[in-house]
Amino acid sequence: MSAARQVLALTGGVGGAKLALGLQRILPPHTLTVAVNTGDDFEHLGLAISPDLDTTLYTLAGLADPEQGWGRARETWTFMEELARFSEETWFRLGDKDLALHIERTRRLAAGEPLEFITQEFGSRLGVATQVLPMTNDRVRTIIHTQEGPLPFQEYFVRRQCAPAVTAIRYEGAESASATTSTKDLVRHADLIAIVICPSNPYLSIAPLLAIPQWRALLAAAQVPVIAVSPLIGNQAIKGPTVKIMRELGLDASPVTIARQYGELLDGFVLDRADAHLARDIEMPTFLAPLLMLTLEAKERLAREVLRFAQSLRRPQYRSAS
Repeated sequence: MSAARQVLALTGGVGGAKLALGLQRILPPHTLTVAVNTGDDFEHLGLAISPDLDTTLYTLAGLADPEQGWGRARETWTFMEELARFSEETWFRLGDKDLALHIERTRRLAAGEPLEFITQEFGSRLGVATQVLPMTNDRVRTIIHTQEGPLPFQEYFVRRQCAPAVTAIRYEGAESASATTSTKDLVRHADLIAIVICPSNPYLSIAPLLAIPQWRALLAAAQVPVIAVSPLIGNQAIKGPTVKIMRELGLDASPVTIARQYGELLDGFVLDRADAHLARDIEMPTFLAPLLMLTLEAKERLAREVLRFAQSLRRPQYRSAS
């Protein structure tokens, strides 16, 4: 594979970051771009917090906490301990090292810099050879409608630990948001070989991006295969509340449901080998691979198999014209 060939990965959360790391490790430097969900972003203690962007940056920089998968390794918590003296707003924990990133992001956003440029510079400062981009520079916020009423994403996910039953999910601001300039240039002009939707939560991490009309148009018009990796093994999520949300929304908690949700945006779908019997119910080419990524070797192996599958596909012309 020549150094000029590019791969675009769409991701959010810990599971997606694992595959992004595998892709980074097997691809030549500067040939991977990762577009990250920002529907989880929020303002807390006066700071602009971008949890999925930071999880991706820390993972690709080798700085993520290996146990949690998010936050900084060898973090300290002096700030939170002192904050507890004065405030009860300690439900969202900000480590001392992590805090520096949030303060600098907040300062630069207030000065009028786009999140896209700030994130690119953070990646450069952290020594990340992958281009990490927000899905948009515009404000998109995931709102979880529950039996207790609507909740901002972090209130639902962190403060309430996903306990309230979900009745609907809304991506506020998505209809008027745009993809970043860097993303549009990559999809339209770069020498792409594949677009990979990582095994992130389809409803909380990927759907906010797909709710942006320009993103859907870019994927539909892409001249390369678009494939997705299942976040489920059997009817269980590798991590997070995917299955709980699907059942509460009245959906069959199956990889088949997720493949059908992505629908004609996809040219192929990757299933765990344990789900081989489901391939016949998915109306597109499928590929079987071990999806559990507990080691660096497993992340690299899955990344290689995903790209091999993508390169075996040819995007139908009717999709590129849609």
